[in-house]
Formats: sequence, C-alpha cells, structure tokens
Amino acid sequence: MSSNGSNSSNAAPTPPPEGKPRSSAGMVALSVILLAGLVWAMAPGRARFTPSPLRPVPAGCPETAPDFTPSDITEIAGADLSALSKEQRSRVLYRLNMEPCPCKCNVSIAACKMSHPNCPLCGDLVKKIIAEEKAGAETPK
Repeated sequence: MSSNGSNSSNAAPTPPPEGKPRSSAGMVALSVILLAGLVWAMAPGRARFTPSPLRPVPAGCPETAPDFTPSDITEIAGADLSALSKEQRSRVLYRLNMEPCPCKCNVSIAACKMSHPNCPLCGDLVKKIIAEEKAGAETPK
C-alpha cells in the first residue's frame, strides 16, 4: 500500500536553525551586566556643596566650631530675669540654652553670651527673647 499523497505522519522534521544555539544562562548574565551598566551610568554622583554664609561673622566670634551643643546655664550676665515669673524664667532659659546663636559659633545663645559678652547678635537675642516672654504674659489668653 503505497500512496503518493502527503501524509502528516510521514512528514520530514524541520531542520534546526543554522548557527550556534544560545544558552539561557549566557543571556541572563548578559542582561544583568547590561542592566548594571545602565544603573551605573544613570546614578548621579554625590554633590559636594558648601553653604555660603548668610551674613558676615562678627569680629568677636570664632569662625569655625564643632556641631551645636545645648547648654545648661541658669544665670545670664547682663540679663534681668527677676521681673519674670518662675514659668517665664524657665521658658526664657530653655530657649536661650536650646537655640543656637546665629553668629556661627555653634553654641547656644546663653553660652555665646557667657563666653563672648561683646557679641552683638546674642546680646540682642537675649533682650528679644525676654521681651517676647514679657509680652506673652501681658497678652490675655
């Protein structure tokens, strides 16, 4: 029984594609390398900025100092805290010891006033903070 018609079971298999077969592991490795190169190329470098001073440093204050450290000073030379109530005095001392002096000496306003009595910035701030506390007490709540 021979037949000249085409039979699907007797069809010749398709030949394999020409060239070397590509390995899956090689493709994965190549993809990872290309992805790493893309990430490296897109990652911005770290900028190294230094802030410019907002105002010149007064003559009596040091220009460089370590990080800010709060103080625990309870008496401020030249500041009359006797007119304040106990709560007001505590709030004033808290602010003077916890807020940094703007003259860039990196100490609290109270510490700057004690170590640099001629610093014009901290002297004015001490008066301003005491005046704000007095004004807050006079305002009805």
